[in-house]
Amino acid sequence: MAKIDLRTEIKEFLSSRRARIAPERAGLPAYGGNRRVKGLRREEVALLAGVSVDYYVRLERGGLAGASDGVLDALAAALHLDEAERDHLFHLARQSGAPGGPRRRRPAATVRPALQRVLDAITEAPAWICNGRYDVLAVNDLARALYSPVLAGPRRPANTARFVYLDPEAARTFFVDYDRIARDVAAKLRMEAGRDPHDEELLALVEELSARSEPFRRGWAAQDVRLHRSGRKRIHHPVVGRLDLDVESMELPAEPGLLMNVYTAPAGTATADGLVLLASWAAGRERSATEVQAPG
Repeated sequence: MAKIDLRTEIKEFLSSRRARIAPERAGLPAYGGNRRVKGLRREEVALLAGVSVDYYVRLERGGLAGASDGVLDALAAALHLDEAERDHLFHLARQSGAPGGPRRRRPAATVRPALQRVLDAITEAPAWICNGRYDVLAVNDLARALYSPVLAGPRRPANTARFVYLDPEAARTFFVDYDRIARDVAAKLRMEAGRDPHDEELLALVEELSARSEPFRRGWAAQDVRLHRSGRKRIHHPVVGRLDLDVESMELPAEPGLLMNVYTAPAGTATADGLVLLASWAAGRERSATEVQAPG
């Protein structure tokens, strides 16, 4: 995949969002029982957004360059876009607005020692840093233990998207909500592609996953997008069993494009006890590794 064609991306994104909205949901009368299009017609979106039909048709054909923030906001409201979808629409417009598209500062390929020290200082919760491609760039001891199945392969950096789609048997065992995780990973990768369609490593990852994974192809074709935010992740760890973890994903202002993920559990819960057991197992594994490396 040499590049992402922005005009095609815009066309498929807008048409897919239009197709999911019934006229009744948009507050429009649905005359007749045999509509030839699924969802809203282009002229109905134009009416709701307060633009001419010709202008909306041009927008949906990929002509977002030069569209004002007001037009984009009106379009987002007409299509009932959520926060992630609205951000994606604005990303596509900005990328379309300059020759070659605006260039984004490349995220760091490695993590600064100070950030690794921050991770290491978090001793009671798994914490790790990744980029928008899901490359695992740094972990603390508990995250190394928690994500041991993900980190087990020889390829570095480990990549959770590859684990989800290219090792589905292991991933289904590890992630309790595998189907939701798989949909979300594809949606977050598409969000990243809209933010930086010139990222060659991201495009190579999308091409690899598209060639090798039918679930990824379905998720990618859905045109869905997601933000990295707070949530719940349910994991079945091979040593300590079921863990229901609260996830916080935080952008790092000094390192654009990188995210710190921290997993916690309320005190007194089975998952909190499981994290204590996980820490004990990780410490024992570390001691065993040190003894093996020590001279006899």
